[in-house]
Amino acid sequence: MSKKKVVLAYSGGLDTACILKYLQEEGYEVIAYVADVGQQEDFDDVAERAKMTGASEVFVEDLKEDFVTEFIFPAIAGNAVYENRYLLGTSLARPPIARRQVEIARAEGAEAVSHGATGKGNDQVRFELAFAALGPDLEIIAPWKDPDFLARFQGRRDLLEYAKLHSIPVEATVAKPYSSDENLMHRSYEAGMLEDPEAIPLEDMFNLTRSIEDAPNEPTDLTIHYKNAMPVRVVCETEGVDLTEPVALFDYLNVKGGEHGIGRIDMVENRFVGIKSRGVYETPGGTILHHAIRDLEGIAMDREVLRLRDMLSPRFAEIIYNGFWFSPEMDFIQAAFRQSEKLIDGQVHLRLIKGNVICRGRRSTSSLYDQELSSMDVAGGYDQEDAQGFIRLNALRLKAHKVILEQAAEE
Repeated sequence: MSKKKVVLAYSGGLDTACILKYLQEEGYEVIAYVADVGQQEDFDDVAERAKMTGASEVFVEDLKEDFVTEFIFPAIAGNAVYENRYLLGTSLARPPIARRQVEIARAEGAEAVSHGATGKGNDQVRFELAFAALGPDLEIIAPWKDPDFLARFQGRRDLLEYAKLHSIPVEATVAKPYSSDENLMHRSYEAGMLEDPEAIPLEDMFNLTRSIEDAPNEPTDLTIHYKNAMPVRVVCETEGVDLTEPVALFDYLNVKGGEHGIGRIDMVENRFVGIKSRGVYETPGGTILHHAIRDLEGIAMDREVLRLRDMLSPRFAEIIYNGFWFSPEMDFIQAAFRQSEKLIDGQVHLRLIKGNVICRGRRSTSSLYDQELSSMDVAGGYDQEDAQGFIRLNALRLKAHKVILEQAAEE
């Protein structure tokens, strides 16, 4: 009888390395799947270690372009900011990873998919909701919620002993003072010393951004071009940079934002599973794009459309954070947002310096801004006497409210 196949989302870290061997012991044929979403890894080494641990096949999939164009750019265009601060770097990476995992399971005839996410975190929800939406017939194996696995592995020490016993090649030795996750959008830090909300992060913890104190005093000036609210070109004349390829464009913004100390946040957020969690994030390129597109919307997006979009944006961020990217509500909200983003074209001139993204000017071929109409020096077809009636009508309810207050005070 052939073994049941499972596709494991494999990072090469201690958890997934041990899970790979554990699943084999449980009688599965394990296919290791490594997703490249922009993390700094030696993928050849990761693949080799998966083979040494016993994976029947290893797939290393480059998802960077899909990640940028289908997830990062639309999220930023839709003003997706969770709890007013977090630009959702981890949340956005999970849907493309899960989607490709299901595709591999289908192609390889696997009956199951597996991940190494903890039972206390958000990622388990994001992976498993995506699996349910895209591969509802697939069995989901989540060891960190399995009683037998939990009884066997109480923590990191047990995993290290298991790895040693089975000669599993892992780099882990002792626990770091925090855990981190990296992709093109950001790098996140949590757990360990950071579980104390008053603990100050160590400066040498940060990988993508300089501190503001160490950032250069000289600014970087650049221009970002947009088509339908999506960045299509970045130009920095002083550095001879002119980029149009999405991943290269985003990489460049990450580098320049990091040099200038842009995109650090430290917050306590509300996880979907009901736990508060302290997270520290570096999102340099995403922060630059977030500021730039908000500026362009000011000149090119209709006032009422902008207001409606911004009413939906917090819900959009929640949908992403909670793991419902592949859902009817996401289909609905993205259709509305795509309509709002039509003709949001143009360019924004930016200055990056000391943690700041300063918008210094903007131009749009679809601009709704009328310089003559806005001018204090030119009539521009605007009859100022019309404002009298406009104000009178808007004042009616205020006068009525004042009368009611006075009557109530007399009673």
